[in-house]
Amino acid sequence: MKKLVFIFMVIFFGATVNAQAWTGKGDQKIQLGFSAWGYGTGVTGTYDYGLNKLISVGAGLNGYFSGYKNNDNDNRVFIFGRLNFHLKETLQLPEKLDIYPGVDLGVLGKDFGIGAHIGARYFFTERIGVFAEVGNNGSLGVSINL
Repeated sequence: MKKLVFIFMVIFFGATVNAQAWTGKGDQKIQLGFSAWGYGTGVTGTYDYGLNKLISVGAGLNGYFSGYKNNDNDNRVFIFGRLNFHLKETLQLPEKLDIYPGVDLGVLGKDFGIGAHIGARYFFTERIGVFAEVGNNGSLGVSINL
């Protein structure tokens, strides 16, 4: 029985060794979480696509439950494009960790919206990790490596 448990531990830890937070060109991430900054509290979803080792582009959507802009029902959704600058290689961070500042541009109801953030991702396995972003559109949640 001890040998069986040991084998499962080796397989599990072997799978987590290859976890990479950012690989650069062609890297794709989906993030789902809760937002508690910016225009109000709610949920967020983002997608990032790597152009090279430094830059990714993507899109996102924030849906607000409360505290949304001017308490106007038309302002409960922020749809935006995003641009991130990944510092993993520049700062020589561990493979599982990535830090990225970025900007968001989009529409909030009938208005133009702009935001800035700094975020971090940490991956536990090759596919699943966590993220945190602070700034105009900050959030906390799960990051999925596609």
